[in-house]
Amino acid sequence: MNEEEIIASIALTKIRGLGSTWALRLIRELGDAVSIFEKRKDLKDLIPDLNDKIINLLDDAEAYGKAAKEYEFVKKNHLYCYTYNDEHYPSRLRECEDAPILLYCQGHADLNKLHMVSMVGTRHCTDYGKTLCLKFLNDLHSILPNLMIVSGLAYGVDINAHRAALSNRIPTVAVLAHGLDRIYPSMHRDTAFEMCGTGGLLTEFPSGTNPDRQNFVMRNRIVAGMCDATIVVESAAKGGSLITADLATGYGRDCFAFPGQVDAPYSSGCNNLIRDNKAALISNAEDFVKLMGWTSNLDGEKACPIQRELFIDLSPEENIIVELLRKEGKSQINTLVVKSNIPVNKLSSLLFELELKGVVRSMAGSVYQLL
Repeated sequence: MNEEEIIASIALTKIRGLGSTWALRLIRELGDAVSIFEKRKDLKDLIPDLNDKIINLLDDAEAYGKAAKEYEFVKKNHLYCYTYNDEHYPSRLRECEDAPILLYCQGHADLNKLHMVSMVGTRHCTDYGKTLCLKFLNDLHSILPNLMIVSGLAYGVDINAHRAALSNRIPTVAVLAHGLDRIYPSMHRDTAFEMCGTGGLLTEFPSGTNPDRQNFVMRNRIVAGMCDATIVVESAAKGGSLITADLATGYGRDCFAFPGQVDAPYSSGCNNLIRDNKAALISNAEDFVKLMGWTSNLDGEKACPIQRELFIDLSPEENIIVELLRKEGKSQINTLVVKSNIPVNKLSSLLFELELKGVVRSMAGSVYQLL
């Protein structure tokens, strides 16, 4: 992505009063950040319901100066800026209605790995939770290729998930609630830097942003939105990980939880999610992979697909989906989004049409298979 688009995107985030909702809408309506500023005098014609206040805000003379200064910080510290239309921007997150228009990244993370999984939970992680993280990721690494683990670098489950991923040589990304000019908590600094080898640190917040309380809720939507599934390892009856689980469900992602003792305070949140059908129960990595409908190293050779006649009256996009399913045998919807480059909302409609035509069938875990 060119520097002009990066600076224009940063400038949008620097305009006080514009807000992320309007910034995202403007990007989606005009296609890119540069066009928003270039066409700001014509915005009323392009977006009839746009109020004059928003147009006036775009005349902020200081925004570009602040953006240029922030971009200098990015270059000086060898960071990356991924704008909304950048090929490196998380494709799953892009489809969320409240996606950030810009992400700052440190490290070498592939944010569009074939399998993206977030692991979250209480900051008061018990030995049970630590063991779950280590055992689960050890087993998952042995049966599932192309995997990325996402969490929030916080105390408890988050840091244990990151460290378990590192010990199993699984790339892992921490989504932060502050700028990349600091690490919070500071005692996790060594782990954070180790992650940058194959994973990294990700945030929507510019340098100078403190880890304020409200930022953690904003951070959680990125954790949920950029992944195929969210796993709650341990949680009390109330907690930030339950917010992440709700966000994941709202984005149409799969949600899972490990059960715990009925009287264990840091398993009550997980048990409640399972009881209320907000999360599927898992006890091991093989359970998880099967529920997601993912192909694992345990599957052996794929069964030969049945020879089929050419389908009649399929659109070009439907044919793309059919060919992907023909190769894979079956596939989870978020995997299809990544491989087809079709937005998730449109893909859902196409899959529904293909079901009506008797071409595909839906399975558990938002998995689809050719009939």
